[in-house]
Amino acid sequence: MAMSASLRERLARAGVHFRDPPEPPTSCCGRGCNGCVWEGYYAALAYWRGQALELLARPAQTDAPVGGRAAPR
Repeated sequence: MAMSASLRERLARAGVHFRDPPEPPTSCCGRGCNGCVWEGYYAALAYWRGQALELLARPAQTDAPVGGRAAPR
């Protein structure tokens, strides 16, 4: 949670608008299931983090979407 809060703060300071990070699951049964909802959450959070860091590393003005190429004009 602290990591996503820190990244959101950095994005805001840089003036970058980006979607919120994924919400933690509320449906875990606590039995250590294979394919637990927490596994999906951490995978989604890692993806969000990667895209946020990519946005922060970019030059200020760009038309390219996160993780892709610029749209044809």
